[in-house]
Amino acid sequence: MRFLTDPAVDLTYNDVFLVPSHSDVASRMDVDIAPDDGTGATIPLVSANMTAVTGRRMVETMARRGGLGILPQDIPADVIRDVVRRVKVAHPVADTALTVGPQDTVLDLLHLVDRRNHGAVCVVDAHGGLLGVVRPQDCEGVDRFASAASVMHPPAVTLTLAELGGTDGAPSKEALQAAFERLHAARQEMAPVVDPAVGTAAPVLRGVVTAAGLLRSSLFTPGLDDDGRLRVGAAVGINGAVGEKAAVLVEAGVDVLVVDTAHGHQRTMLDALAAVRALDPGVPVVAGNVVSGDGVRDLVAAGADIVKVGVGPGAMCTTRMQTAVGRPQFSAVLECAAAARELGARVWADGGVKHPRDVALALAAGASSVMIGSWFAGTLESPGDLVHGPDGRRYKESFGMASARAVQHRTRHEDAFTKARKAMFEEGISSSRMYVDPRRPSVEDLLDTITSGVRSSLTYAGAHDLAEFRERAVVGLQSAAGYEEGRPVASSW
Repeated sequence: MRFLTDPAVDLTYNDVFLVPSHSDVASRMDVDIAPDDGTGATIPLVSANMTAVTGRRMVETMARRGGLGILPQDIPADVIRDVVRRVKVAHPVADTALTVGPQDTVLDLLHLVDRRNHGAVCVVDAHGGLLGVVRPQDCEGVDRFASAASVMHPPAVTLTLAELGGTDGAPSKEALQAAFERLHAARQEMAPVVDPAVGTAAPVLRGVVTAAGLLRSSLFTPGLDDDGRLRVGAAVGINGAVGEKAAVLVEAGVDVLVVDTAHGHQRTMLDALAAVRALDPGVPVVAGNVVSGDGVRDLVAAGADIVKVGVGPGAMCTTRMQTAVGRPQFSAVLECAAAARELGARVWADGGVKHPRDVALALAAGASSVMIGSWFAGTLESPGDLVHGPDGRRYKESFGMASARAVQHRTRHEDAFTKARKAMFEEGISSSRMYVDPRRPSVEDLLDTITSGVRSSLTYAGAHDLAEFRERAVVGLQSAAGYEEGRPVASSW
C-alpha cells in the first residue's frame, strides 16, 4: 500500500479513500478474499466476542458463509461445550430449523418466527420426523392456544440431504441450482431438508434451505475443519486460571483461541499467552488488543499467531473519552500489520467499521480479517431478544464488554464488596439500541453487501487476492467534505 500524499497525522477510515488503478481483473468473482491467517476462514470477517453479538446462531451462520464467530469469554464451560457440539453437527448448506412439537401452541410458534428471516417453523414428532410447516399467516385469526398440529400444512417442496450434493454434505453447485429451480417453480422461499434413510415413520428433519440461502451457498465457501465441520472460535480473558480455561475450550473442539483484554500490551497478557502456549493447543492463537508495532512484537514473541488491533474505535467503547487512550484505527492497523508480517504473524482489525468501505480499507492497510461487533449486533442472528419499539421498528440491545451490564454479569458470583469495587471502573455503553434494518435483517445480508464491496475494491485496485491488494492499494487523504461528497443521497437536494 502506498499513500498519494504522506500523512502528517494518524488517520481513521473516514480520513482516507482508495484510488482506482489499472486492472486486468474482469469480474469481482475472479478475486479470492480468503484471509491468509491460518484460521481456515474463506472470507475476511469475524464476529466479535461480545455477549450481545456472538452466540451459537451467529457462529453457525458466520461459518456457513466462510467467516468466523468468536464466543465470548464470559460463557460458562458447559455452555461452550454444548454450543461447539451443536455447531459441529450443523449442516454446511441446510440451516438449522426452528421446530415445535405438534402439541405446542400457536403462541409458542409466534415467539419463534422472528428468529429466522424466512418466517417459518417446522413441526416435528418426538423422533425429529417432519410433520408439517407453519407460517405466520397460518396463525391469523386462530386462537393463540390452538395446537401447532391444527395449523400446520405439508410443505410445498421438501428436499433431501442427497439432493443438496451428497450424504457427506459437500455443496454441489449443480445440486444447489436444481434445488433453487424447484423452489422457484413452486413459488416458495423455503423448503425443509430431510433424511429419509433414517427409517422413522416420518423423514427426519435435518434443516431448512431458502432460495437466498441456496444462492449464497453457490457463492460462499463454508469455513470447515479437517473433518468437514463448521469452524468455531472462543475467547478467554487474561485473569485467573487462563491455561485451564483454554484447555477446556480446546477439549471442546474450538478451532481458534482468542486471548482477549482491552489493553493487550501488558505483563498479564504475556503471562496468559505463555500459559496458553504451554498447552500446545494445536489451533491458531489470537491475542489483543494493541495499537502499536511494539505491542505486536511483544505479543508475537509471547506466542500469538494473530494480533488483534484496536483500542477505542468500537461503537460501545468509551475508552478514548474516559482515558484519552487509543489510536485512529487506519493508522493503527497499518503499523501493526507491517510489524506482524515482519515476524510471520498476522493482524485482525477490531472495531470502527460502519460501511463495506471501512472493511476494504482495513484489508488494504494489512489486516487479514476484520472483526465486527455493533454492526452485527442489530441482526436476527445476534443473541439478544428482538424488541418491537413504539414506532414499530425492531431492535436489539447491545452493550460494551467493560460496561456496567457486562461487569455485573462477570462478577455475579463474587461478594458484594468486590463487585462494588469493580463497578467503580466500568467503561463502555451499557444499553444501546441496534435497529434491525428491514432491508438487511440477517447477518447474511450484511455479509453479502460487505463481501461484494470488498471484492469490487480488489477489482478497482487490480488485485486478485488480499496479498496483492495490500501491495497494489493506493490511498489518498480527504477532508470531511470529501468524505461527505461520497455519501449517497436518498432524495434530491
